[in-house]
Amino acid sequence: MTSDADLLACRELDDALGFSDLTGAKRPDIRAIIVHPPLANGVRIIGVRCCIAEKALKLRVGYEITYDFPQPTPLIGMLNIHYTRVADLAAPDHIRTTPSVPISGYRDLYGNWCSRILAPGGRMTLSTDALVSDSGQADALAPDAAQTPVEALPEEAIVFLLPSRFCDSDRLQDLAWSLFSQTRPGWARVQAICDFAHNHIAFGYDFASVTRTASEAYEEGKGVCRDYAHLAVALCRALNIPARYCTGYLGDVGTPPPWPPGDFAAWFEAWLGGQWHIFDARNNTPRIGRVLIARGRDAADVPIATTFGPNTLVGFKVWTDEV
Repeated sequence: MTSDADLLACRELDDALGFSDLTGAKRPDIRAIIVHPPLANGVRIIGVRCCIAEKALKLRVGYEITYDFPQPTPLIGMLNIHYTRVADLAAPDHIRTTPSVPISGYRDLYGNWCSRILAPGGRMTLSTDALVSDSGQADALAPDAAQTPVEALPEEAIVFLLPSRFCDSDRLQDLAWSLFSQTRPGWARVQAICDFAHNHIAFGYDFASVTRTASEAYEEGKGVCRDYAHLAVALCRALNIPARYCTGYLGDVGTPPPWPPGDFAAWFEAWLGGQWHIFDARNNTPRIGRVLIARGRDAADVPIATTFGPNTLVGFKVWTDEV
């Protein structure tokens, strides 16, 4: 079974060797190559040590999620920080399980790190506590970023034009064109979509639904952060703008109290001007300290945990605190 150290080495190696999905993220400088002892199957993992520049902000991020399982149950967790931020980890974000069980890992179709666990019957807790360096800068703005014609899009962006499980853009095309056909294509159009979603949906944790689609969020006018993101993504796709769903940590750095309970957050990225740009229809303002965990077509691609059997969630804590 692959150990936590081996899994981290795989993630570091992917990062240093330029595992890329058109993010345009700067790669870390390789300081040293680390050859790890052979695994049980004879495979030797080569890791890297990166030179990390000092950043302005330190964030302590983590979670503690507790389940009751009536029987042994397979689980897939998507809980590790995205490979584009591995170089910013001052301390590893290994998943800790109580009781301790083996964990194996793999990358999904979108490059997200997934952990496979067989949870024993009874109570089980998944947790981590890690330190992340951040620029301390708010989300970048690019008001002159232009929309790319469909025929000029890179192949990797095409999938993010298509309808998906929760972003049913095919059902929202008429609405999208009636609302936004007169807006300037590019950044201004995506921002208009964010403004609309932000004002149209009423936020409330009691409104959470694991089955609500973008069109249903529009019809019901209520939801949580994933519903804002789904609606905005679907409207972008209906207007031929590639958009992908994101989940991760987002604390309250730079915002006034009172602060809501900690939770994972959802936002999205739109392809404009030859690169992906962050948009957040829920908060609808640039934020500081956003730490990506996973990207996909919608929430169905990036669930924090997928369980293959009955269970009860009995505890859920998430933190993103400035150090």
